[in-house]
Amino acid sequence: MPGRGARRIVVVLVVLAVAGGAGGAVALAGPGLVERWGLVAPAPAPLPPVPAPALRPLPPDAPIPTPEGLAAVLDEPAVDMPGKFAGVVLDAATGRELWGHTPERPLVPASTAKLITAAAALLALNPTDRLITRVVTGPDPSTVVLVGGGDPTLTALPDPEDSLYPGAPSVQQLADAVREKAPGPIRKVLVDTSRYTDDDGGLAPGWDRADIAGGFITPIEPVMLDGGRIDPELQDGPRVSDPALTAARAFADALGVDDVEKGTAPPGATSIAAVGSAPISELAEHALRTSDNVLAEVLAREVAIAREAEPSFAGAAESVLATLRQAGIDTTGAELVDGSGLSTRNRVPPRLLGEVLAAAAAPAKGPLDAQFLRPVLSGLPVAGGVGTLDDRYALDGEAAAGRGVVRAKTGSLSGVSSLAGVVTDSDGRLLVFALMSNGASPAVVRPLHDAMAADLSRCGCRSA
Repeated sequence: MPGRGARRIVVVLVVLAVAGGAGGAVALAGPGLVERWGLVAPAPAPLPPVPAPALRPLPPDAPIPTPEGLAAVLDEPAVDMPGKFAGVVLDAATGRELWGHTPERPLVPASTAKLITAAAALLALNPTDRLITRVVTGPDPSTVVLVGGGDPTLTALPDPEDSLYPGAPSVQQLADAVREKAPGPIRKVLVDTSRYTDDDGGLAPGWDRADIAGGFITPIEPVMLDGGRIDPELQDGPRVSDPALTAARAFADALGVDDVEKGTAPPGATSIAAVGSAPISELAEHALRTSDNVLAEVLAREVAIAREAEPSFAGAAESVLATLRQAGIDTTGAELVDGSGLSTRNRVPPRLLGEVLAAAAAPAKGPLDAQFLRPVLSGLPVAGGVGTLDDRYALDGEAAAGRGVVRAKTGSLSGVSSLAGVVTDSDGRLLVFALMSNGASPAVVRPLHDAMAADLSRCGCRSA
């Protein structure tokens, strides 16, 4: 038997139903009715607060720091920097040099050289193009040829979305397509690596073969799986020493074929199937964000091919610099032997790094102006956030002010440290900087570079 409370609810509901049947206008016109029935009208829900924009466009008229103001902040740490040091600060909007400490001095850049390679790739190649891995008919009906098109992102993982690379194609997908379209049974797989010149066994001058097992590099060939990684899910894990044959064996396994050799596609071979990488622009971003040496080397080779130069280390290095010169960027003092910066034989002045970044950050004056270089900026690691700066700029460190504000490419080798990127100062002016040190331990120099970039973020630097 229902209690009194339940009966009261039933009565109220009946009254409300009768009132509603008599006309909704009564309820709308007589709010006092609710009070007379002993009901409490619910308070209207408060409106959500108006969101405050967190990311605002930079003010176009933000004041430019003065050379004297920057010197007051940067001169002392530059002089006190251990080893050989060179640095530069430029205004992103105008490209004007605002501060420099021997900015023309060529030093070993380490991975900041990837800024040069990425910029050249975005200028010389169509940013929406993809690197294509093809399978064509072989010299006899039972043979197919895996033809390398430069893509190092082809993955051995069953689900390509698990790949370390964006938009990676799967070797299993390629094998399935070949099995479906092949004109007959397949008994042999050839792998064609003729797209690139095999100079020095795929290793650049100044590279150490031990870096293959160390996870930094693999011989540069135009077809490989997961950048040559043994474990496709391990970013810095050891690599294979024969990436093309390893990829061909995995492809053959997916087809159920045991016979695998190096070879070349016969003239007039018919295409059976193909898969493509993510667009060049995304590959350039990824190479910068994760400092992927293999991907940077491939992009450099593709620049050489686009310029009809030899697709070797030497041809790629010269083509990269030639592309920048053609775009009006001064490459004086630069000497490259690879595209990744892994070699200690590279020499780059910080002024060149600054000019590349300034070109990428410059305001567009025409419909196509500077747009092709934007991925250089979007690919930069974020201080304390993502990429190779994720574990730097700690909240309790001296460079904490740069956390989330500094975006920069890192570079580290034994005795080599570099940091080049962009930062917004306290007045909202976007600045470009490049800091390079040789001859001192990265463990000592990195925090000093980080602090200099952070100092730029918290000063207007308009007076001495």
